[in-house]
Amino acid sequence: MQKIILILCTVVCLFGCQKKAEISDAYGNFEATTTVISAETPGKILFLNVEEGQKIDAGTLVAIIDTTQLDLQRKQIQASINTLPKKLRNTLADIEVLKDQQTNLIRERDRVQRLLAKKAATPKQLDDLNGQIQVVERQIEAIRSQTQTGNRAILAEKEPLIAQIAIINEQIRKAYVYNPIQGTVLTKLAEPFELVGVGMPLYRIGKLDTMTLRFYADAVQVQKAKLGQQIQVLVDQGEAGYEETAGIINWIAEEAEFTPKTIQTKEDRVNLVYAIKAAVSNPHGLLKMGMPAEVNFSKKKLEGAED
Repeated sequence: MQKIILILCTVVCLFGCQKKAEISDAYGNFEATTTVISAETPGKILFLNVEEGQKIDAGTLVAIIDTTQLDLQRKQIQASINTLPKKLRNTLADIEVLKDQQTNLIRERDRVQRLLAKKAATPKQLDDLNGQIQVVERQIEAIRSQTQTGNRAILAEKEPLIAQIAIINEQIRKAYVYNPIQGTVLTKLAEPFELVGVGMPLYRIGKLDTMTLRFYADAVQVQKAKLGQQIQVLVDQGEAGYEETAGIINWIAEEAEFTPKTIQTKEDRVNLVYAIKAAVSNPHGLLKMGMPAEVNFSKKKLEGAED
């Protein structure tokens, strides 16, 4: 009698397993698109307003890193820029002296020309005065040229200083961390007043309103899958029930791979399968990362459903 009962139990189990295997075409797990938000400038965290499980909108200020040192550097460079005008050469007084000398020489030359007409002066006196006038003119031009060259060199120092300020301004801007995407904080990786370096992660955020179901189909099943196709997704509910939802296929692998170790039995894992991804809406947050799910390419009636 016991032997008969054991056989009946075995048959029931096999029938149950077979029936369950017939429920779904493929199996997989849910994933989420996650992003690690990192510091872009080194320093001490003055403000970090994130908590695990918190929903944050894109563009929200979530962290501030100390910028005191950067601000001091910017002020120092700005002071250097402000001193540049004081370095410019002002040669107006020197030129005015030479022009007065030139005016006197011209007046003397005109007088000598009149005397030369009356035979009261010599041509050499006139030539000497013309030569002196030319020397003064060259001196004025030389001073002007040297002044312009020197001032251009001084003013040329301004552009690199302005560029340095622009770099510091950009570093200060990066010290204010704004959340880039709307999502839920999955992991908090830093705390206020900690010292961080460039690239050090602050927190990890994920888009949980739409989950990605990665599942696997064999060469026969994958022929049923098409991009944009709606599929039936079954998630465990209780011990024997399922929660039914829908998904949209958005990616199909081009090459086959061995079935992942987490899928089905050892015999199943040696089979070649194709990875497929589907977007599944998760408005109420019931779907979690790593949660298993079953897939049907065409909707099937669940056991126990009403006719």
